[in-house]
Amino acid sequence: MKKFFPILAGVVAVLLGGGAAAQQPSAQQPIVIKFSHVVAKDTPKGKGAERFKELAEKATNGRVRVEVYANSTLYKDGEEMDALHLGAVQMLAPTFSKFGPIGIKEFEAFDLPYIFPTKDVLYRVTEGPIAKDLFKKLETKGIVGLGFWDSGFKVMTANRPIHGPGDMKGLKMRIQSSKVLDAQMRALGANPQVTSMAEVYQALQTGVVDGQENTPSNVYTQKMHEVQKHMTVSNHGYIAWVPIANKKFWDSLPADIRTALEGAMREATRYTKAIAQQENDKALEEIKKSGKTVIYYPTEKELATWRKALLPVQKEMEGRVGKDIINAINKEAATLGYQ
Repeated sequence: MKKFFPILAGVVAVLLGGGAAAQQPSAQQPIVIKFSHVVAKDTPKGKGAERFKELAEKATNGRVRVEVYANSTLYKDGEEMDALHLGAVQMLAPTFSKFGPIGIKEFEAFDLPYIFPTKDVLYRVTEGPIAKDLFKKLETKGIVGLGFWDSGFKVMTANRPIHGPGDMKGLKMRIQSSKVLDAQMRALGANPQVTSMAEVYQALQTGVVDGQENTPSNVYTQKMHEVQKHMTVSNHGYIAWVPIANKKFWDSLPADIRTALEGAMREATRYTKAIAQQENDKALEEIKKSGKTVIYYPTEKELATWRKALLPVQKEMEGRVGKDIINAINKEAATLGYQ
């Protein structure tokens, strides 16, 4: 109930202030899009949101104004989806785990460890029929899916070396709220702890959790490396952000505005894909230079051990995320020669 009140207050402010949910497009008064997200401005998602703002305002000749709220300044992880449904914000870019609680658990297949052996396989999925089918499911929930923004592959961090699955045993590991990620950590013998992004640094600093998984760019921009002594570049999972819009709001836009925004989103999506690896590589270099965290790169033999330990999670999660989508993703991998 507590989290509902700030969201309700936001809705009231929008309505009383003549915000985007209540505005009628006019030459004098731009359409306002509130775009909320939970990571830092200088991450791939943060930069993608700023690029979308720039492109959208330019493409609509100022008829649209995009207000970007980064780093949980407007809503936290657990509040954003409610805010979108209530019209307090018009756009978000959540991770896959946020779609399970609204009844579209198939998105959680993207959280499965090592299901994407390469980026080639990943992009065949996110740019092909599988993604289109998922977006159709979103529409039944009053949401429009607009793309997949790359964040990259995940690393593991902790305050002790984690060279193999056995080193994870007993660690309290921060995860997003996801049954798949919960199962992943349990398969490694770790104890998963759900924590919002805004609270991860303090949880690591105070020992509430021992470690976490994330992309290098998120580790660096959230300063997690300052309170973690070890990092393993396991590349075990993938993080992307799915830019979405409130369907009622999106459908209410004039056709030419909507077309312009779709074009801006395509450009912003290409941009995030281009910079994601660059940002992660840069983050790894900065973390290394800080001298606060030892970075470990597993050998091929060690990576095979990680994969073997985590492969059973796919079978375990068939009943939740759907056997069909897991098989479809694996089929795409097999098409490119990966089994």
